[in-house]
Amino acid sequence: MGKKAKGSLFWKLLGFGFAIPAGIAVRKMLDSAWMSIRGTPPPKNPAAPGTKWSEALTWAAASGIGIAIGRLFAARGAAGAYKKLTGKLPPGLETGGP
Repeated sequence: MGKKAKGSLFWKLLGFGFAIPAGIAVRKMLDSAWMSIRGTPPPKNPAAPGTKWSEALTWAAASGIGIAIGRLFAARGAAGAYKKLTGKLPPGLETGGP
């Protein structure tokens, strides 16, 4: 396995390692926020016929925004950790950004 392939595999594993806990944390925060604001648990299946449209749409919007923010934090955290550990930017990010 070449040096570039090892770096790419390390980057993928690092990203995966950041994504899992970030996803769990986001889900818990979303559930907790929904419960504190609405006083009921979030809809288990927003597409179910018994779920009100307002609840389904609100949950879809809140979870979509929360997941996007969580992915951003995980990706930036993984990239920062990769740079700190290797001294260079992760594969694919070498030319990105200002």
